[in-house]
Amino acid sequence: MEYRRSKTEGGTYFFTVVTYSRKRFLGLHKNVDLLRDAFHYVLHRHPCEIESCVVLPDHFHCILTLPLGDSNFSTRLRLLKSYFSRHLENEPCEAITKSRKNKQEKMVWQRRFWEHEIRDEQDFINHVEYIHYNPVKHGLVQCPKDWQYSSFHRYVKKEIYDLNWGSNQEMQFSPIIGQE
Repeated sequence: MEYRRSKTEGGTYFFTVVTYSRKRFLGLHKNVDLLRDAFHYVLHRHPCEIESCVVLPDHFHCILTLPLGDSNFSTRLRLLKSYFSRHLENEPCEAITKSRKNKQEKMVWQRRFWEHEIRDEQDFINHVEYIHYNPVKHGLVQCPKDWQYSSFHRYVKKEIYDLNWGSNQEMQFSPIIGQE
């Protein structure tokens, strides 16, 4: 069976991008900064809106809204992963170099990514909440406010969330949300 990606011009999409072999190098501050640089580089050339994002040690989630007339999220993610990989220093992340078809290649990311087209306002809210609660889900912090690599803090500043949202409670999400 051939997988077909949904391509809606101006669509809003949830993404999960995972490191190769779940290496945990995204937890390093300098690598998060490099990922930010990669986003700036790509979005300068291929604009879209970052609605929500969280960076965890071995993967990140984000929601992007594409401009009207544009459905090409694959190019954005390919360029993002490529920029990051080219600028990544080998030592701190222990990226794996493999020979593939007689070519040395730095293995930083899993080859594919997970995407989900946001269907409506409730689907958007569910995925934003999943993103912001994800560090708690993975046992990295007790409260979303304690994870610095998250758009949660932007949502608090905009008064969309209370600072203590998601604290001292276990949130349950539909099994179809996230798919990491």
